[in-house]
Amino acid sequence: MSIEIHGRNEVERLRRAGKAAAETLAYVGRKLAPGITTAQIDAWVRSHTAQLGGKPSQLGYEGFPAAVCTSRNEVVCHGVPSPKVVLAEGDIINVDVTTMLGGFHGDTSATFMIGRVSDEARYVVEAARSCRDAGIAVVRHGARLGDIGAAIEETAKKLGCTVVRDFGGHGIGRRMHQGPHVAHTGVRGTGPRLRAGMAITVEPMVCLGRPEVRVLSDGWTVVTVDGSLSAQFEHTIVITEAGYEIMTVPPTGGAWAIQPERELELT
Repeated sequence: MSIEIHGRNEVERLRRAGKAAAETLAYVGRKLAPGITTAQIDAWVRSHTAQLGGKPSQLGYEGFPAAVCTSRNEVVCHGVPSPKVVLAEGDIINVDVTTMLGGFHGDTSATFMIGRVSDEARYVVEAARSCRDAGIAVVRHGARLGDIGAAIEETAKKLGCTVVRDFGGHGIGRRMHQGPHVAHTGVRGTGPRLRAGMAITVEPMVCLGRPEVRVLSDGWTVVTVDGSLSAQFEHTIVITEAGYEIMTVPPTGGAWAIQPERELELT
């Protein structure tokens, strides 16, 4: 799969799509509370995306039946919204929004904590954010793709967590998913070189337990085999000569979390 290099005008369109996706994610995040169904999240994403002039990229993608992925607790990714899934106090839930606007896509996700959560739930949420940020931090023109996965894996190991290997990030632009595949584990100094103008997502799925996963009978929902909690954070970024630019910065500039953050202690 070829890797697209975006020009200045294309990066601006990626920036607009990313901003729209981030605004929708923030809108949903502010409304989450115990008693909300994941079907309601889907309805909010559809309406807010339309208000911004965009379309939900995920709706109908390879047959996906919803406009957003909603992955709660042990669900790693691709959770299908349902009126039967009701958020409860203590849940964690990843909301994955992708917006198509002006012919380009912006992809972002965050894991939100619902009410008072356990120490373990808070820990895996903050670990996932730390892993995403560690992966992004090594991005620069001339670096290797394997540097991203290595940085994520090293951070997860220090935090006593694991990283799902079966899924990863991807190139993004005129299509939601395009080359390259961005593995969240890897070896430094390996893989294709990153070039200014490339657009990718960095979106590690981090688990408290083992990294093995399985797909449920709906053909979409991916869960941890051991039932352990999993969390994920995602940004769309463009590689620049100086490093990178995040396309999906939250509109307030703050971190994604309903609860206040605290520093993680590396072990």
